[in-house]
Amino acid sequence: MVALGLWGLVLVVGLATLAFRLSFIEAFASAEDVPPNVRAALRYVPPAVLAALVLPAFLLVDGSLAVGPGNDRLLAGGVAAVVAWRTGSVLGTLVVGMVALYLLRSGLPV
Repeated sequence: MVALGLWGLVLVVGLATLAFRLSFIEAFASAEDVPPNVRAALRYVPPAVLAALVLPAFLLVDGSLAVGPGNDRLLAGGVAAVVAWRTGSVLGTLVVGMVALYLLRSGLPV
């Protein structure tokens, strides 16, 4: 019985989320209807979401803040950020970041 209630809750929350998202799609169905200041603010949503998803993985080690030379993920992320800034290549950023993380984790010099 508890599992059925849990699935019901998941369904209700999922439908509420879908309705909330669809309301914005319906409200701004035409790009001409979006006010310029809202359009300018929406340009910052993807970088903000990406930062919110990625930064905890870089800055937290075992649930505590770890900013320093012992944080391999932060160092590899820094190397990848430099590659992204200089080249603009997504594939190059991913490859260089993963290779840097592998080298840092294996103890080899970067």
